[in-house]
Amino acid sequence: MHAELKGWLEWLGIEEPILHSLCGDASSRRYYRLENPPKGILMDASDVKESVPIFIGVSWRLMDTKIRIPIIKSYELNKGFIFLEDVGSTHVFDKYNEGNASAYYEKAIKTLVNMQETPSQGLEPYDANFLLEEMNLMPQWYIKEHLGKTIECVEGRTLLGSFALISKEVLSQPQGLFVHRDYHSRNLMIDSDDEIVVIDFQDAREGALTYDLVSLLRDVYVELDAQEIQRLILLFKELKGIDVEDETFMRWFDFTGLQRHIKILGIFARLSVFVMVKRLI
Repeated sequence: MHAELKGWLEWLGIEEPILHSLCGDASSRRYYRLENPPKGILMDASDVKESVPIFIGVSWRLMDTKIRIPIIKSYELNKGFIFLEDVGSTHVFDKYNEGNASAYYEKAIKTLVNMQETPSQGLEPYDANFLLEEMNLMPQWYIKEHLGKTIECVEGRTLLGSFALISKEVLSQPQGLFVHRDYHSRNLMIDSDDEIVVIDFQDAREGALTYDLVSLLRDVYVELDAQEIQRLILLFKELKGIDVEDETFMRWFDFTGLQRHIKILGIFARLSVFVMVKRLI
C-alpha cells in the first residue's frame, strides 16, 4: 500500500515522495509523514474507506466552530487516502512528561468548551444501547478472552445490572453535545503557535456533557494530580456555566469515568488478544 500512496502523491504532482511511517492509533488507519515539500501527513484508511467521508464531514463541523485541526490538503475517497497538514510531533502528552503541562491542560479545557459548541445533529447518539455495548467489551475480551475465565449466570446478571446503573447515571447529565470520544493527551497536539490542535476526531458522536472531560482528565496514558484534576474540573464547570452542585457534577464525571474505563479495559484486552494471535500465525 506504501507504493500506491506514493503513486497517488505523484499524481498530485509531488515528485519522488519520501514517506516515513508513524505510530498510529488503535484502528485500521495507518499514518505516514511526507518529508519532502510540500510536507504533510498521509492517512491511509484504505481498509476502512467508509470512514473517510465521515472524517471529512466532522472536519468541516469543527472548522466551522473555529476549532484548530490539521487542514485537509487533498483526499481520495475511492482509495481511502487523506493528505493533511503536518502540525509537528509535539503532543500534550509530551508536555506532561516534561512536567510543564498545566498551561496546556487549561488550553485543552478551553478548547473543549468551544468544541462543545460544534453542531452535533446527525451524529450517531451516545445512547443507552451504545453505552452498554461499549461496556460489554470488557466481559467478552478481558474476562473471557484475556483471562480465560467463565462468567457464571449470577455474576453475569450482576455485571449487567451494574452496567445498566452506570449507563443511567451517564444519561442523567446534559446530553446532545458534540463528543470527540478520545479527547486525551495523545490526540491533542501543539502547533508552532503554541496552540492546541485536535486530531483523531472521526468517531465523534452526540452525547454527554462530561465524556470528553473524563477522557482528558482520567487519561489512561497519564496520571494527573488529584488537586489538578479538581481545579480543571471546576474550570470547565465555570466556563460552561453549569448551574449544579459540585457534588452532582462530580457524580456525573465519576460515573462517566467508570463507563469509559470499563470500555477501555475491553478494547485494550482485545488489542492484546489480536497481537498474540498475529504472533502465533
